[in-house]
Amino acid sequence: MSQRRKKRSRRNKKEAPHEVDQNYGEEKKIRLNKYIAHCGFCSRRKADDYIAAGKVEVNDEVVTQMGVKVQRTDKVVVEGQRLSLEKFVYLLLNKPKDTITTTDDPRNRTTVMDKIEDATGKRVYPVGRLDRHTMGLLLLTNDGDLANRLMHPSYEVRKTYEVETERKLTGEELQELAGGIELEDGPAQAHNLVTTPGGFMLSIFEGRNRLVRRMAEYFGTEVIRLKRVEYAGLTLENVRMGRWRYLKKNEINALRKMVKLKPLDFDQ
Repeated sequence: MSQRRKKRSRRNKKEAPHEVDQNYGEEKKIRLNKYIAHCGFCSRRKADDYIAAGKVEVNDEVVTQMGVKVQRTDKVVVEGQRLSLEKFVYLLLNKPKDTITTTDDPRNRTTVMDKIEDATGKRVYPVGRLDRHTMGLLLLTNDGDLANRLMHPSYEVRKTYEVETERKLTGEELQELAGGIELEDGPAQAHNLVTTPGGFMLSIFEGRNRLVRRMAEYFGTEVIRLKRVEYAGLTLENVRMGRWRYLKKNEINALRKMVKLKPLDFDQ
């Protein structure tokens, strides 16, 4: 095989995932909603809904009380499906436009799960949301603790976007945006604001609904193109639109360190 063909083969080979067992001892107990989330079934909040609706059984008994704790040797069943703790897995997706950030859609529209459904054979779910028309970096994992902390406002995780608006903002408007504006749900500020050939780039540290779009609407214009290019230090380098990759070990532990979680031992 020629050197060129060898290089092409290596480049096309899918990188293996960095997975790690969830290191709960057999006697350690964790909250039921956390256990369900760490099995990759759904988020903790959704798990609470299943519990309240009487759709969760622990050791063949229906549990509806919040705060119940279980251990990994317990039998946990949700809607007839027995759960078990999966290995943690982490993916980065370059989300295309017109893709729904959800695990399923009743209207059968394309979801982010359609983009990675054959990736792991495990249930992962998005960390936060990008609206249907927003493109770019989306993290997916079954590591519930990491996902919850990355989304919690107290950790102020940085998100950077490329923005194009129907009418270009003036220098004065961009200056006002960088200084801070007042929206209906409180003040908002663009950080690290720079102009680009198509518009501007900014960073935010909040997860409020449609925040960047509402910033543009404040100045009487609309966003026509929005792409997240950075999230918590991760970028889209070498990930084409609609493609995904596994996170590297150092990236995973950098995220955990950022939100004050212990690093994972990938050699266990």
